[in-house]
Amino acid sequence: MIADFAACVERGDVWVSADQDQFFGYVVCYVTDRHMHLENVAVHPRYQGSGIGGELIAFVEQLAASYGLRGVELYTNEKMTENQSLYPALGYQEQGRAEEAGFHRVYYRKEFVETNGPDG
Repeated sequence: MIADFAACVERGDVWVSADQDQFFGYVVCYVTDRHMHLENVAVHPRYQGSGIGGELIAFVEQLAASYGLRGVELYTNEKMTENQSLYPALGYQEQGRAEEAGFHRVYYRKEFVETNGPDG
């Protein structure tokens, strides 16, 4: 991992899912041009498979919408094949693949539907 989490926290890019007694997971996200970039989502091993990850991703989407952004973008490592099923199931469309910083990445984006009134 090469992420500087202290800097992410300092910028306000980290959102945590927890209650008074337990940590469930976190997301790192920030605004780019007209989208929210979902940099990282992680769930405590004890809670993996419980829906926390989906809830965290939904939170990022709601946050992006509240900021008036066009959608959410992210990338995943090509080797993380489970993500390549998850993100399309959540409405994300693959935007391309590339090698970047020594990683083989798959880029995804979910655009929000824009409406121009009651008839769409």
